[in-house]
Amino acid sequence: MDAWVQQAAAGIAERAERDLEALVAVSSPSGDVHGAEDCVAVVRALVPPAAAIERIPCSSPGHADDVVVRIAGSGSGRLLLLGHLDTVVPHERHEPLRRDGERLVGSGTVDMKGGDVLALGLLRALAEQPQRFAEVALLLVVDEEWRTGPMVHVDRFAGWDGCLCFEAGELAPDGSDAVIVRRKAAGTLRVRARGVAAHAGSAPHKGRNALLALAAAAQAVAAAHAPDGHDRLTSVPTMLHSGDAFNVVPDAGELACDLRSDRTAAFEEVRALVPRELAGVELDAELTRVWPAMDARAATAPLLASAAELLGRPLVAAGRGGASDASHVAPAIPFTVDGLGPRGGRAHAPGEFVLAAALHSRAEVAVALAAAVLDAAGATV
Repeated sequence: MDAWVQQAAAGIAERAERDLEALVAVSSPSGDVHGAEDCVAVVRALVPPAAAIERIPCSSPGHADDVVVRIAGSGSGRLLLLGHLDTVVPHERHEPLRRDGERLVGSGTVDMKGGDVLALGLLRALAEQPQRFAEVALLLVVDEEWRTGPMVHVDRFAGWDGCLCFEAGELAPDGSDAVIVRRKAAGTLRVRARGVAAHAGSAPHKGRNALLALAAAAQAVAAAHAPDGHDRLTSVPTMLHSGDAFNVVPDAGELACDLRSDRTAAFEEVRALVPRELAGVELDAELTRVWPAMDARAATAPLLASAAELLGRPLVAAGRGGASDASHVAPAIPFTVDGLGPRGGRAHAPGEFVLAAALHSRAEVAVALAAAVLDAAGATV
């Protein structure tokens, strides 16, 4: 392993668990301004002294401002580190960090405060090597989990030499370290129904049942599910709300469906499967969120090979179905690599965890990739 990669990763890992405890101590569900501000206060305490901190408007209205931490160097090459501070877990279910054997258990550990801690550690390591870069920036957003529109910050980093995103890490089937260079597009389909209410006992024939129409729409959406098909489409109804009383034909309701595919156009094809009217009930199907797909396999292959040499072990390019802010950035920064956070599991659920040992191994991967990107940028000057 390259000497600087080894040294820097060891320094990051040495304090990672302590930093993670501080960040996980804050409950920060997406959209909660107070929780986001408390997280930013922790971040301020963890950045290197040379850093300049900027607050920029969030992509989602009503949220706290996002944060950008910048460090200027004397070399060449510009590198963006990317993460998010929000979690899905509500305050009443928040779990502070605790150790359970080899697991560090706590809300948001794997998605993605463990990754944020590694990104902050990498920022500190690079601050001690200013000759390696012209600029390094860490962008931490507060709305990744629930954002419905695009990420508005992409243009300010367009043309940078690399982006490293610190969502959860994973291993390849052979046990090698893997990083994410391919992600599916993600969409949310909502179907709203308008029927006619009626007494369920004395006059059900006078009603137009919104619940039954939405159930049929859910079946139509589910029929498109084809994860082994050309588009790798997953089409999954996830929530159905209809009716206010047990003895009334429901006149309204809403169905939500989660869609993932290699093609965003596939989402419109699924939407078209929902009829506009069914048994007298009007159905309105709308795509309320569409996140782009990411395929950086070709652009990242040479530098992944260079990083593997610095790492002294294989580094495998992998794909993942889940959405990420990296997908928004990849069109503007072709060398975008995701999945640099620690390995763990149970994201968004009780018992969410990261593996303590993975904080060190994934720090090595992140440092090696940063070195490969910045070395290549310096070689082209």
